[in-house]
Amino acid sequence: MVFRSGYQGTVGESVSLSGIGVHSGKPVTLTIHPSDEDTGIIFLRTNLPGSRDVEIKADWSAISATALCTVLGDPNGAFVSTVEHLLAALRALGVDNALVEVDGPEVPIMDGSSAMFVDAIDSVGVVQQSKRRKVLRILKPVRVDAGDAFGELRPFDGSRFEVSIDYDHASIGCQSMEFDLTPQGFRDEVARARTFGFLKDVENLWANNFALGSSLDNAVVLGDDDVMNQEGTRWADEFVRHKILDSIGDLALAGLPIEGCFRSHKGGHRLNFTMMKALFADPTAFEIVEGSASDDKVRRERTGDDVKVSLEAATLRPETN
Repeated sequence: MVFRSGYQGTVGESVSLSGIGVHSGKPVTLTIHPSDEDTGIIFLRTNLPGSRDVEIKADWSAISATALCTVLGDPNGAFVSTVEHLLAALRALGVDNALVEVDGPEVPIMDGSSAMFVDAIDSVGVVQQSKRRKVLRILKPVRVDAGDAFGELRPFDGSRFEVSIDYDHASIGCQSMEFDLTPQGFRDEVARARTFGFLKDVENLWANNFALGSSLDNAVVLGDDDVMNQEGTRWADEFVRHKILDSIGDLALAGLPIEGCFRSHKGGHRLNFTMMKALFADPTAFEIVEGSASDDKVRRERTGDDVKVSLEAATLRPETN
């Protein structure tokens, strides 16, 4: 698994990417800088009003909105949105510590996947640091339900994602995938899966200041009956692969690699966020350890009832910068 190297990692040197924000439509440059052990992933928002810079920790407690993307913000009004594709690449490739400098309110969408972030990280390499990596180990099932949708974390010796979706569209339908997270597996099976949306929803999204930068170059767009992109899909099940990508990025906001199995059906950013709220609301459901389960001589007994909570809305706040 991604955390079995046992030691923390950061990027070998600074690396930059430029693009547009899929929702803001504005140009943005992002630079990933090396960072010290135990600092985690921190976003540095620059180019804010008053020429101020604000640090925003990549942590589930900093999530301020989950409509169509994951938004991190601080009480002073500085935000960075659409963080999930970058965070998925960082988590999958073993980057525990990095300072991510962003000069706009949104991470660039690039081609709608994590592929270009993976290429950028691979171009400078991941450097092993001196401190051992800590892992958040799931000890008992924790589940959230929202109608016929659900999210669940269960004990598992590794980092697994079991995701299914069900859309009333001929090009999607019911899709499911089981994926064990490894750096190479992510590169080969998940990183290139693009975000997707329906053409019929575009006008409503525009009216609400979403998807202003969306195009066939950075999303799979679905018409009434088929895919509108001339090149089609990268896999027949690209849609569920992208849901796995989003889940990896959202769960990276736990702050540590998760040793466990994440299962979801008809999920999304909001459900992923609520899943983390449920997990951290029950300190008996997890433990933080060094290394992986295979390094331990003794495993804590997994006992206790499942924890279930109702899906409640995240606090939604608009971008203000």
